[in-house]
Amino acid sequence: MRQILDFNENWWFIHADVDVSEARPGEGELVSLPHTWNALDGQKGDGTYDRGSYWYVKTLDKWEPSAKYSRLFLEIPAAGQQAKVFVNGEFVVSHEGGYSAFRADITEKCTEEFNTIAIWCSNEKCDAIYPQSADFTFYGGLYRGAHLICVPETHFELLHYGDLGIHAATEPASWDKEDFMLHIRTKICGVEKDNQVIYQIFDEDGKEVASAARPADSPDTSIPLYKPHRWDIKNSYQYTLKALIMRNNECLDEVELKFGVRTFCCDPGRGFLINGNCVPLRGVSRHQDKLYQGNALTKEDHIRDAELIEEIGANTVRLAHYQHAQEFYDECDKRGFVVWAEIPFISVMNEDPLAHENCITQLKELIYQNDHHPSICFWGISNEILIGGISEKLVENHRELNALAKKIDPYRLTTIAHVTMTPKDGPMHEITDVESYNHYFGWYGGKTEDNGPWMDEYHEKYPNRCIGLSEYGCEGIITYQGGNPKCKDYSEAYQAGYHEYMAHMLERRPWIFCSYVWNMFDFGCAARSEGGVTGRNNKGLVTMDRKIKKDSFYLYKAYWNPEPMVHICDKRYSLRSEENTQIRVYTNQERVTLFVNGEEMAVNEVKRHVASFPISLSGGKNAILVKAGDVWDAVTIDRVEKEPESYVFPEASEREEGVANWFQEVGSLNLSEEMKYPEDRYHIRCTLEEISENDEAMELVTKAMKLITGMTLAKEEGMWDMMKKMKLESMKEMLGAMAPDGFLESLNMKLNEIKKENLNG
Repeated sequence: MRQILDFNENWWFIHADVDVSEARPGEGELVSLPHTWNALDGQKGDGTYDRGSYWYVKTLDKWEPSAKYSRLFLEIPAAGQQAKVFVNGEFVVSHEGGYSAFRADITEKCTEEFNTIAIWCSNEKCDAIYPQSADFTFYGGLYRGAHLICVPETHFELLHYGDLGIHAATEPASWDKEDFMLHIRTKICGVEKDNQVIYQIFDEDGKEVASAARPADSPDTSIPLYKPHRWDIKNSYQYTLKALIMRNNECLDEVELKFGVRTFCCDPGRGFLINGNCVPLRGVSRHQDKLYQGNALTKEDHIRDAELIEEIGANTVRLAHYQHAQEFYDECDKRGFVVWAEIPFISVMNEDPLAHENCITQLKELIYQNDHHPSICFWGISNEILIGGISEKLVENHRELNALAKKIDPYRLTTIAHVTMTPKDGPMHEITDVESYNHYFGWYGGKTEDNGPWMDEYHEKYPNRCIGLSEYGCEGIITYQGGNPKCKDYSEAYQAGYHEYMAHMLERRPWIFCSYVWNMFDFGCAARSEGGVTGRNNKGLVTMDRKIKKDSFYLYKAYWNPEPMVHICDKRYSLRSEENTQIRVYTNQERVTLFVNGEEMAVNEVKRHVASFPISLSGGKNAILVKAGDVWDAVTIDRVEKEPESYVFPEASEREEGVANWFQEVGSLNLSEEMKYPEDRYHIRCTLEEISENDEAMELVTKAMKLITGMTLAKEEGMWDMMKKMKLESMKEMLGAMAPDGFLESLNMKLNEIKKENLNG
């Protein structure tokens, strides 16, 4: 039977793109896997992190084939973003795509006493590999480790899109809805006459409940399951399927996988149903990185992330924006999280046909490597892809991807995440089984209160579409505190207030089949510099180092987790200058009792999981205690003469002043006139790339973007590649109320004053 060995220690990392002949053990830095070279600069903040091509080199002692183990494979669970494998200087295999597993048969190459395994790894930009551009760091490295797999000549296939060589899917039996059929598809290499495959199915107690036998040269089969236990959100029951290749009474090779039995669907009016029960999917999105580790996560890191998601009470996870580690999918299976899994077809489509082929390959790898996981119910085929514009080819590619996903796996639903300005009646709709929007009303544009009416209007206009909310959120930086939070102050309190509305809005609309907070954890984005923090997206409910749970975390815990809890908000607002203040509390209990300096002050009813107490602070320290049933929480608040300046993000007030000054500069322009778009002058229908051709126009638009969004726009820096095809006009719906009345009109008029012939150089 096969043997799987860790191959993670004593790798030499050569931080240079040398020729393979120079990639030798002893050169560079000795490292252990998992490893990324962007652990630090992946959160740099100006987009100039190290995107290069480097080497990992290791020595493998001479490998002697035997009757038991005649083939040797190297397994790479992921290499960001492309890789080539060499043994003793000879090329073996290449792989394009930074998130899926691949293997190399190195049997014939390992003939020396000491064999040099050299892996060239690159995260340089490549037109033929997705993602092309996105709001997260494209880490480079062997960040999920490596394995050696030893198998006999006859073995389950190891080179088919990185899968296990066996696939299992369930569906209700035709004769009884409580019985199921398990469909098994298998690929075997080196089949000999009279080889047989034995399938065994075990329940969670280890009892064999079903089996089957097939000739190894025609191994596919279907096995009936009599009234099996269901995998469900509250009861994630899993069976184990073992497959054995037998030669007479000898087992040549064996693989096993876990699977679950469930039915699910989406209904436009009822939302998500699992095993016949309506269960709105309410959860979080997740990126796979940590502070100063990058994406080189350990198994323990994945488990800790899953524990935190379980603690908050989420029943679903969107694994953005690429294939995640098997360890995390396993945790989702175990804990009953419904998973939205997707490929990194995001933000921008490259017209290169090779890029589309790469998209197809990554989708095949995602499905083939993960279709046994019962947690996965959705295959996502793209995210915010209209940021880069729309074309007939883009629509055609989506239809092809959707058809491919349905062909490979007809048992799951396909989905898509639309950017907020995607037209409601455009050609991108009704391609996938279900669809969702990413909306940031209340952060990037509009008001928080716009979210509910937008969803209601969409649902009323398109009652036959299953619609979800695939992203929503806002930044929360725990340094910034205060009693009067407002949009773009980046305060923890504004983030909490935003989510108070969103959690209640979603609770009232079960027909929104899914919703995902963006994001569970702060994550690395080397192109970002926002809110006084570089290289990070701070929309997480938990900090990037997993040390601090923000107030918003406890709000959702109050909504989603039935375990009794109570949490005092604004604990980090511990130095307050005003005598009169509010104590806000999140809880899933009916009422809360407040004590100040040991004295009971009030008992308040809880509404929408929030209780609020107005109190007067005495000078010095104030001991605050709240009790709700059998649970309690406490904090000390100091009354001070002046609050720390660090509580306020400096640019928050500067932005308001800047907008006022903008309109003063507009002067006598008539903003009520119809906007004009002359061909020989700039206007808001020009793309950012076109505008960047003129220094004056670019300076104007950069200033406008900074005032309205707080983000710094610079050509060839940061998120430029993602945004350069956008038109300012197309951003109008996204910006909404964030742009004051007349702002875009005034910008268009100012751009009209600049002739296009005034180009750089």
